[in-house]
Formats: sequence, C-alpha cells, structure tokens
Amino acid sequence: MYESTNWPIAAALLQFPGTKPDGTSVQDEPAEGWAQTLREVRNVGFDAVDLTDSWLKPADLPAHRLAEFQDVLKTTGLTAPVLSIVRTSVVDPVNGAANFDYTLRSIEAAAELGAGTLSLGLHQQLTPAQRQRLWFWTADGAGDPPGDADTWQLAVQRFREIGRRAADYGMLVSLELYEDTYLGTADSAVRLIEDIGLANVGINPDVGNLVRLHRPIESWQEILHKTLPYTNYWQVKNYFRDENPDTGSVTSSPAPLELGFINYRQAVREALSAGFNGVFCCEHYGGDGLGVSAMNQRYLRTLLESALQSGSTAPYLKETVS
Repeated sequence: MYESTNWPIAAALLQFPGTKPDGTSVQDEPAEGWAQTLREVRNVGFDAVDLTDSWLKPADLPAHRLAEFQDVLKTTGLTAPVLSIVRTSVVDPVNGAANFDYTLRSIEAAAELGAGTLSLGLHQQLTPAQRQRLWFWTADGAGDPPGDADTWQLAVQRFREIGRRAADYGMLVSLELYEDTYLGTADSAVRLIEDIGLANVGINPDVGNLVRLHRPIESWQEILHKTLPYTNYWQVKNYFRDENPDTGSVTSSPAPLELGFINYRQAVREALSAGFNGVFCCEHYGGDGLGVSAMNQRYLRTLLESALQSGSTAPYLKETVS
C-alpha cells in the first residue's frame, strides 16, 4: 500500500490536442515540442502523466522516436505509469479489427515507456452532433448494440487476448465506465470483467462519465460500491448536476473534485476499504483543465491521508444512500 505522499496520481493530457495550431501533428514534432508540453504538466505539480493517446500515440512512433520520448520523460522529471487509448473501441462496427490491432501494438510501446497500466474503453469517436455541442455529453453518441450476444462475445474475446498480451509485460488492463456501451452500467461492467476472467483485467470506475449525462442515472454510490472491488486504475473527475423533478430537465457542468456532485471523500474511503492500490488520474474538461487537475491532485492527497490514518473503516457507500 502506498502512502498519501507517494501514491501515484497522474495528469491526463486531454487539454493538449494531437494537432498543433499550425496543422502539424504532435507525432511529428521535435522532441523539444514534447518537452514543452510535459514541462507545463510538471510545473503545476505533477510527477506522472497518463499518456492519453489523443495527444501522442506511442505505438505509432518509430523505435528511435520512442526512445526520444522516453528521454523527454526523464529530462522533465515525469513518469508515465499509464497509457490511455481513447475512442478506439475493439468492437466498433467499422474499425473494430484495426482498433484491436492498434491496441495490441500499443502494449509493447507502453511497456518500453514504463507504463504498468493500459486503460481502454468501448466508447467510439464523437458524432457530428456531439462535436457541435459546448459539452459533447449533452448529445447522444454511438453505443454498443444492447443484448447482442455476438458483439458481447467479441468484446470478451478481444479484451481477453489484450489482457493476456499485457500480462506478458506485467501490465494491468483497465476498462473505463462509459454510457451506452457494455461498460455503461455497474452490473454490465462487472459481468464483462467476470466473463473475461483474467486477474490483470479490471475496471476504471470513471463515474464522472455517467453523472454528467442529461438523463436519469444510477446512484453513483451504488456504481462505485459494485465496481470498486474490481478496480485497478481510476480516472477521477467531478461535475455539478441539477435535476428538476417537475420538468424532468437535467443540467451538468464540470466541477473541481472537491465541489461537485460526487463525494470523493466517501468514494476514496470506499476504494481503500475494497483494497484499491492503483494509479489515480486527474481529468477535467473546460477552462484551465490542467490547473484544475492540479488542484484536484492536492485535494486527493488530503483524502488519501485521511483515509489511511483512519484505516479506511468508514461505512460503505451503499450504506449512505438515502
């Protein structure tokens, strides 16, 4: 078990697009360009990054450039404990096979960089309608076909092969909660993990993805209570959420971890009680997302300190549901 001061907490790289303002790709920029971005992350207080592949795709770097990137991590004082592959579903109806191949290729590259966790999901590329919204989650996105036994089994088979390949490198695989996919509810996510049946494949209980939806949702306490025993990595973010029972309208917007709808003081206690000992990753959409993530890291360390001092014996979240 880590201590609060050395618990690995990584910064997501959501704020940094993969295409530069001049139209060039981050993949092709000189190493100094990578260093400028990573120094910015280091300067706000992070010593670790989640290599979000919307910024840089390690699997697509030639060997000499992957070595350059590894040097950049060292010189900027950062580690990369996690590689997140985003919107690259292995059961995408068009690109699933290519996404599966890309994910397998990513494992060796991630291991070269010292990553011990590969974070994956079943969410697909944003739709045109989502791209037009201020907050993309206010429009419906593509999802997995409900009740389709063949697609479910394909997800199980491909994640199982990914998990086995990752195990060859001593790596964990973590599957992210996301609406309208087979990871869109707590029960479905747990069933998927159990069907895959590998010790190194678990859940990333990013419950923020679900509480931001402008629709009725599962209790966040119940989601975490069911998924935390399977959790091996955790992307944390929070949202303000308001529901009007008279009209049925729902609104949400990003919030700092301490201020939003999810009570992370309870959630972290629950996680440690369930035995969680993995990497946290701070995410935030909108505004100075990196700066808010740095605030969230500082807050998270106070929660870890409190939970560790108390022995993580607080009541389970399930018992706090009103």
